[in-house]
Amino acid sequence: MLSDPAVRALVTKGLVGLEKETLRVTPDGRVALTPHPPVLGSALTHPHITTDFSEALVELVTPALSDPQAVLDFLGDLHLFVYQHIGDERLWAGSMPCVIHGGAEIPLAQYGRSNAAQMKTVYRRGLGNRYGRVMQIIAGVHFNFSLPEAFWEQTQADFFGGVSAGFASDSAAVLGARNLGYMGMVRNLQRLGWMVPYLFGASPAVCKSFVQDANADLEAFDTNTLYSPFATSLRMGDIGYQNRQEEGTGLKANYDNLDAYTRSLTWAIRTPCPHYEPLGVKVNGRWEQLNDHVLQIENEYYSTVRPKQLTDWMEFPTLALRRRGIRYVELRSVDVNLFDPLGIELEQMHFLSLFMLYCLLLPSPTISPRERRWIDANEVLAAHRGREPGLMLQRADGQIALRDWGQQVLSAMEPLAVLIDGGIGGELSAALKAQQFKMTEPDATPSARVLAEMRTRGEGFAEFAGRLTEQHRDRLKQRELAPASLALFQRLADESRQRQAQIEAADDCDFDTFLARYFAQTEAQPVTLRSPFAAALAPSEELT
Repeated sequence: MLSDPAVRALVTKGLVGLEKETLRVTPDGRVALTPHPPVLGSALTHPHITTDFSEALVELVTPALSDPQAVLDFLGDLHLFVYQHIGDERLWAGSMPCVIHGGAEIPLAQYGRSNAAQMKTVYRRGLGNRYGRVMQIIAGVHFNFSLPEAFWEQTQADFFGGVSAGFASDSAAVLGARNLGYMGMVRNLQRLGWMVPYLFGASPAVCKSFVQDANADLEAFDTNTLYSPFATSLRMGDIGYQNRQEEGTGLKANYDNLDAYTRSLTWAIRTPCPHYEPLGVKVNGRWEQLNDHVLQIENEYYSTVRPKQLTDWMEFPTLALRRRGIRYVELRSVDVNLFDPLGIELEQMHFLSLFMLYCLLLPSPTISPRERRWIDANEVLAAHRGREPGLMLQRADGQIALRDWGQQVLSAMEPLAVLIDGGIGGELSAALKAQQFKMTEPDATPSARVLAEMRTRGEGFAEFAGRLTEQHRDRLKQRELAPASLALFQRLADESRQRQAQIEAADDCDFDTFLARYFAQTEAQPVTLRSPFAAALAPSEELT
């Protein structure tokens, strides 16, 4: 496929974007109890600065661009703008929070007076009731990747094996190829997903205050820190925010194709779950969860990777996928890089782009139930014991050492890197070489570096992460935001507040009716909630 120079050129025009979560904390490392600063704009409608589960969990969203450095530059400007408006608070350096005294002190995110805003907060209250609030403030970096539409136009025959698929139109054939290709990528990212925590995991230790389960298989690093000696990413392990909803609910998303995927999630948001019925839905006049179904909404299903499509006003994400296909793929398993002020660096972005492209081009059969168990087990093993000498993983041809498998995959990626770079010694090849070194030298991984530095300095996790938080803050505050960037963010903040006011003014029913209308939408019946925006405006990411 890539022997065609025209196709190869299109691959270099692929888009990448980042969503970086970061916890606002007090100078002593506690979760900030202050509201999301209004001067940053409306968390409901701002395209780049919002909140996740908590008022304190800031989410910074870049545009999708073809230049990874431009993405990082934008993310850096977002950090500078936020730091200008949070006083003496800090942006915590790592994925795992610290100094927590129970979930009750973690404030739910608030989005205003509208029904849409109330829905977001009720959804979060439901998450807290179902899984506990502490788990919800773990931070991560989501890496978004897509290829230009012209790529799918040029390569549709390759994805269909050179056989006409009998589509009614060329556009339908392109859409079919795009969905087929991206779902294959998603499956391979799951098969090889254990590589991400090994290479980039940066959470091998946690505060004791975070761990609620006294039976957690962790050792004491010091009086206030728990760790696992060979862990890479406890965030991605058993103590992190995993698919707890699978326990007793029978839910497992089906990734065979886009139709199977959307149907499996649709079943989950339509099906009552006895496990969540005791929580109640509307209790003494307050909504405790959106419903008592297996999932309140699709986004509740945690996965390391998701196929995504932008949504229209209050449109189900699954319906957006069914109507317009997959627009991009979101890799969600990347820890916040403690050693970088932005939480991710350029070399990492180059490798992740190459890795996702490799997973697109690799053959991708459907995942059997047996392989699904292997995938889940490999992920947890790599997260908790990834640097353990001789650690074995499971694949179809039997057990294999993690490092042997990793070296095989990285070696297989070499020709692709050279091809995209246009020769030996390019950026992708250099990024790949750095990961090959980590695979042979586990001490070079971020997780090993975290533990080594903690030991050398005699620091527990709180002291270590707190020190890096201060260093990153000082480094960022030494920079000045360019006047053009400052003006852009001030304008976006003003516009976001205006859009929030539009949404609040457009409400024409009570919240109970709003929810009923929202959940009544089907593929044939669009949502019957009037959009507060002009039809000419482009769709935005789902509000939930």
